Amino acid sequence: MLVVNAAVIFGVFLHKITLSPFVPYIHLLVDYHFGFTKRALIGAIVGLFDAKVPVWLVFALGGAMWLITAGLFVHLFRRTFGLDEKHWPLFVFIAGSPFFLKNFMHTLGHFDIYGCLFAIVLLLIPARSLFYVLLAALFSAVLVLIHHIHLLMYVPTIAAIVVLRYYLVLGVSRQNVAVGIMLLAAVGALFVAAQFYGTMAVPEPEFTAYLRNRMADSSRNDLLNFAYIWYQPLAKEVSDTWERLPHNLLGVPVFALLIWLHTPLWRYFRALIAALSIDAHRRIAAAAIIVISLAYLVMFAMVFDYSRWISNWAVCLFLILHAVKMLPASQDVPPISTDDRKTLMFGWIVTLIPRVGIVRPF
Repeated sequence: MLVVNAAVIFGVFLHKITLSPFVPYIHLLVDYHFGFTKRALIGAIVGLFDAKVPVWLVFALGGAMWLITAGLFVHLFRRTFGLDEKHWPLFVFIAGSPFFLKNFMHTLGHFDIYGCLFAIVLLLIPARSLFYVLLAALFSAVLVLIHHIHLLMYVPTIAAIVVLRYYLVLGVSRQNVAVGIMLLAAVGALFVAAQFYGTMAVPEPEFTAYLRNRMADSSRNDLLNFAYIWYQPLAKEVSDTWERLPHNLLGVPVFALLIWLHTPLWRYFRALIAALSIDAHRRIAAAAIIVISLAYLVMFAMVFDYSRWISNWAVCLFLILHAVKMLPASQDVPPISTDDRKTLMFGWIVTLIPRVGIVRPF
C-alpha cells in the first residue's frame, strides 16, 4: 500500500505542475510595500531574496514544505507509535489518507501546510517550560500573518496541543494560565487587525501594477486575476459562500463517505481516549476535538473551499491523536488489525483515492 501511495503522490505532483498556480503565485508577490496587509508575510519573505518572482517558485517552495512536513511526520509517527509491523495499518490510514499528504500535494503552493508543519514541530519538541507556550503563540501569529483564516484552521489545533502536552502534564498555575490567556488574546487581536485592517489601502490598478513589477514574466496578466482578494470584505466572502452553498452541499455525502472509510482509524482514536488513565484528560481531549470541529464549522459558513477544509480538519484530528498518545494511559490499546477483511478493503480504497480537492470533491 505504501508503494501505491508513493506512486499516487508522484502522479498528483506531475498533474499539479501542469496547472497555472493562480492563487498561490499572487501570494508570493504581495508584501508590505503599501503598509500592513493581510496574506503578505510569505511574499515579504520571498522579496528579501529576489525582487523578481518566477512562477516555478510556487512549486519549489511548496514542494520543499511538503517534503519537510512529510519527513517530520514520519519522524513523529516513529517516535509516537513506532514504525513496526503492528503499526503499519495505522500509518497507512494516516499517511496514505487522501485528506493528508496527497491532498497537500494537490494544493501545492497553498499555505494550509504551514499550519500542519508548525503543529508537528510542537508535537516533536519538549514541552517543559513557558517557552513552549510562547513558541506556540509565535507560530500562531506567523500563521495569521500568512493567512488570517489559520485562526480557525490550525490555531485551535496548536492551542489543543499546548493544553494536552504542557498544561495537562506540568499542571496549571496562575502564571502559566495568565500567560496563555494573554498570548491567546494577542493572536486574536492580530487576526482582527489582519481581517479588518489588512485590506489594500491603494486603488487596485496601482496594486496590480506593483505586483506586475515583481513578476519575472510581467506578460502573464492572468496570474493577477485574484488581486481582488485583498479588497474583498468579510461580508462579501460570506455572501459568496452562502450563494454557492446549495451546489457545494452536494459534496457532503462524498465527504461523509471518505470519513467513513477511515472508520478503523476513528475507532482506534476513540480507544486511545478511553484508555487515558485520568478522567479529566479524557474529557479535555474530547473537548479539544469538539472545539477544533466547531472552528471548521465556522469556516464552512464563511469560505467555500470545502474540500480543503474537510481535509485539514481530518489532518488536525490525526495530529491530536498523536498528542493523546503521549498522555499517560491505564492500558495498552490494540493496534488496527489487518485480519479484518473490511479494514483491509478500506485501507486499499483510501490508498487508491488520489486527493480530496480544493472546493468540490476530487
